[in-house]
Amino acid sequence: MTNWPNGTVSACSWLHQKGFGYDLINLYRKSNWLYSVGRGAVGRVGDQLDWTGGLYAIQEQLNLPIHLGGRTALEMRGYAHFVPLGKGRGVYLFGAPRTRLPSWFREYSWDVKVRYITTNLFPKETTLGLTKEDLGAYSVTISAPERAIMETLRLVPEQQSFEGAKLLFEGLTTLRPNLVQSLLEQCGSIKVKRLFMHLAEKSNHAWVAKVDQSQLDFGKGKRMIVRDGHLDSKYQITVPAVSKAEEGS
Repeated sequence: MTNWPNGTVSACSWLHQKGFGYDLINLYRKSNWLYSVGRGAVGRVGDQLDWTGGLYAIQEQLNLPIHLGGRTALEMRGYAHFVPLGKGRGVYLFGAPRTRLPSWFREYSWDVKVRYITTNLFPKETTLGLTKEDLGAYSVTISAPERAIMETLRLVPEQQSFEGAKLLFEGLTTLRPNLVQSLLEQCGSIKVKRLFMHLAEKSNHAWVAKVDQSQLDFGKGKRMIVRDGHLDSKYQITVPAVSKAEEGS
């Protein structure tokens, strides 16, 4: 157990594969060296666990296609306009369809509210737009800003307001156009692609001009983002009406 990073969880199934029998794990519990983290994982007594340490075990020990993404990834990279602080703040994890969070992770009382989204926004096998974030003792896989904003738009308007997404977009001045292009070409959501380009053009960021829309499939028909809004005739999506103040800016 010498290669156990501080602040992380160990899945019992992974420890068993490494030669630690379940009887030995139980003995370590009774000896007050380990304690249970839900059902199926353990932490070290005296170690301060973090929810990212649980995510580390999910990714590195269980090899599940689950990553930190959306607004949470943008916050971690400093792109969000504000970061919810304190106990109970929400974090977003994304996984492939039919991929379940381990019960021990779901049941444990982390100091954050975990929102787990399963989606086919991108092909399951793609790692495009995923990167490692160094947290000191360990690293976790998170979405790069280019992918994170698309995951955020996937949640508009049910879990993310249009206005909040627009504010996030305004700060994305340094997105990499080549990665944006590749992600948009692989993106499986017509709504996300249309909304992304709508907000991209409104933002007037320099990278937007380098996106080749002729290579993108925007589908057919209208998409309603909000009720009683304004129809963007180019992208055929209904968005909040532009205020007079915005028109004059």
